[in-house]
Amino acid sequence: MQRDKMLPDIQIRLAVEQDAAAITSLLRQSFLEYELLYTRGGFAATTPDAAQVLARMREGPIWLAYRDLDPLGTVAAVVKEKSIYIRGMAVLPAARGLKVGARLLQQVERWAFGQNFQRLFLTTTPFLHTAIRLYENHGFQRVDGVQDLFGTPLFTMEKIVPGKF
Repeated sequence: MQRDKMLPDIQIRLAVEQDAAAITSLLRQSFLEYELLYTRGGFAATTPDAAQVLARMREGPIWLAYRDLDPLGTVAAVVKEKSIYIRGMAVLPAARGLKVGARLLQQVERWAFGQNFQRLFLTTTPFLHTAIRLYENHGFQRVDGVQDLFGTPLFTMEKIVPGKF
């Protein structure tokens, strides 16, 4: 387990199968305030059920940030060709401002570096302004092109991982 010097009570660990329901709940709670901005299919894809979370665990690591026994945030990584795709990143509204998102991004970046990947990318919706600022503050830049997630608009952001960590 890793501890941050500034926030020693928040820990990040690799999620296990028993965490699937907690991750499902965390994702739903984190995105609930934005539900009306998503299409029905887009929101469902953003807030997968426990079976879908388990399937994602088989595709790549999922990390869970927590304090005491309370989950605060999550993020997943998937190898896509020669890059790492970051998905399922969420922080509970009550935990925002505690640097949980920054720490989760750092976790993925360290993992990617250790796996010899140099490019990270993610997709986000244009209405998640705070998340976009977080990504930009961590060196992600918008890539040309617009996509959609079941009718919900998306765009891609990428970051090249430095040669040394």
